[in-house]
Amino acid sequence: MPLTRPVYSDGFVGMVGNTPLVRIKSLSDATGCNIYGKAEYMNPSGSVKDRAAVNMVDLAIRSGMIKRGDVVCEATGGNTGVSLALVSASQGFRTILCMTAGVSKEKQDLMRLYGAEIVLCPPGPVQRNGVINPTNYRVTAERIAGEKGGVYTNQFDNVANFLAHYNGTGPEIFRQTQGAIDAFVCASGTGGTISGVSNFLKDTNPDIKIVLADCDGSALASKVLSGKLEMFGTGSFAEGIGNSMITGNHGRAVIDDAVRVSNKELLEMGYFLLRNDALFVGPAAALNACAAVKVARKLGPGHNVVTILCDGGDRYISKMYNKEWLEGRSLAVKHSGLDLSFIE
Repeated sequence: MPLTRPVYSDGFVGMVGNTPLVRIKSLSDATGCNIYGKAEYMNPSGSVKDRAAVNMVDLAIRSGMIKRGDVVCEATGGNTGVSLALVSASQGFRTILCMTAGVSKEKQDLMRLYGAEIVLCPPGPVQRNGVINPTNYRVTAERIAGEKGGVYTNQFDNVANFLAHYNGTGPEIFRQTQGAIDAFVCASGTGGTISGVSNFLKDTNPDIKIVLADCDGSALASKVLSGKLEMFGTGSFAEGIGNSMITGNHGRAVIDDAVRVSNKELLEMGYFLLRNDALFVGPAAALNACAAVKVARKLGPGHNVVTILCDGGDRYISKMYNKEWLEGRSLAVKHSGLDLSFIE
């Protein structure tokens, strides 16, 4: 018979959230600050995007936009697609995911394995010279949703993405640190995580500093630092983060400062965390860890810095953790031991 007071998770959706907060010992010891990583790769599909996927599908169901058997469409750099494929399967929906061919093979394989159909689109902006680009992956996802009578979840602008982190990730971080947070550091792709967490933390304690971590090939840091959208660097291999435009969700974020992290720095950090902390993370998480170190150095010893470990490194074995792939791009891991000198 059912338990009177349930101690189980109710299916896939019930397993999302309440991830551990990990004190990253090597980084904390090196900076004199407590640097914590919210281990979002421990969500059931393996990334922070489970939170947004659950919330977006739930909103579509409650608002009557979709019913069992309908199609869920999304434009994705990979992790949201993996999450939506599983969430949709658990709720009885089909999934069509649009992306560029640059998304890692591991993530594409997972999406197909989980029952999603993949549509590969050529790289290119949403608009060219003020005219909508019909082959852009976001434009394509919205078009297919209309043709199929389904829903385009639009993770970039959908408020359900923001609310997943305002009502979930932010309160969890505050509770796990008992409110002892000096800075929260996070990259932005759709902007859901940094916007939701920053608003919750600022509403709770306005003195908490919110710092954007930005990558090569993105204009978001320049918007924070100078008020202008100007690209930095030539492009990042960190999938799903950085942007040349302000999404609806990113526009809700409350950001005090920004730091830039190079491809070289995040690459070294990925291997550093694996060697020294047995934390096997993806490039966006490595970027966040680099940025957390930069913020900790600026704040000085004795402070508490929290960041997001977005997903695991197992999704990037063919890229970031592949020697041949790195060599083909003139990238190499040079540092070892406990030396953090690779962070400028």
